[in-house]
Amino acid sequence: MTAMTRVLNYIWRFWFLLLAFVLLIICIVPVYILSYRKKDYPIAYWWIRFFCVTLFYGMGFRYSFHSLTSKNINPGAQYVIIANHTSIMDIMLMVVLFPKHSICFVGKKELEKIPLFGTVYKRICVMVDRSSPRSRARVYQLCSERIKEGQSIVIFPEGGVTDDPKIILDDFKDGPFILANKHHHPLLVLTFIGLKEMFPFDNSKGHPGKVKVFLNDILDYNTNHQKLKETAFLQIKNTLEQNN
Repeated sequence: MTAMTRVLNYIWRFWFLLLAFVLLIICIVPVYILSYRKKDYPIAYWWIRFFCVTLFYGMGFRYSFHSLTSKNINPGAQYVIIANHTSIMDIMLMVVLFPKHSICFVGKKELEKIPLFGTVYKRICVMVDRSSPRSRARVYQLCSERIKEGQSIVIFPEGGVTDDPKIILDDFKDGPFILANKHHHPLLVLTFIGLKEMFPFDNSKGHPGKVKVFLNDILDYNTNHQKLKETAFLQIKNTLEQNN
């Protein structure tokens, strides 16, 4: 990487921070107010979509969608949605992909410490402290409440982004598969390819581009949760290996 390329990357990352800050200032008040009452959640979600869609496209990203199954996503159905996790932009892409679904993310509790963002984050997401067994257990209860309110649940089953570049896909946690099985909601399996290189956590790297999104399958919730986990893991891993 040349010095000029590195400088351009830092400028591009500064644009990300500036754009995110401006969008946060615009969206924080309506989201905060509208998240007080459950009946206002759909309007609050419109503002969240505005933030995520503008940030995704404003950073120069696009996506192409490829279906590996004959099954179609039903706009009126609830799902437990999973994908591989390689970038913070995965979150924005999820919101872009589901304009007809109200989705709730399960995310790390540490993010609530971010100024301004954390204020809204803890109101609209289910947070988990992975170092606390009690917190992990409570996630099921909180997700159950969101599901009863008509939301689909988004979980990145790796539980985070691995630091080892040799690991193409980290081990899956049980959470999303237990939720799908328990609440009788199909498991929607996606694979994201490209964001690991386009928007990595290394601020000196990255570039705009087109992300490949693969719909691997929509798995039946009646399957044992361990079998669901194994099937989804192999589907995502095979797609990554075949397209990298």
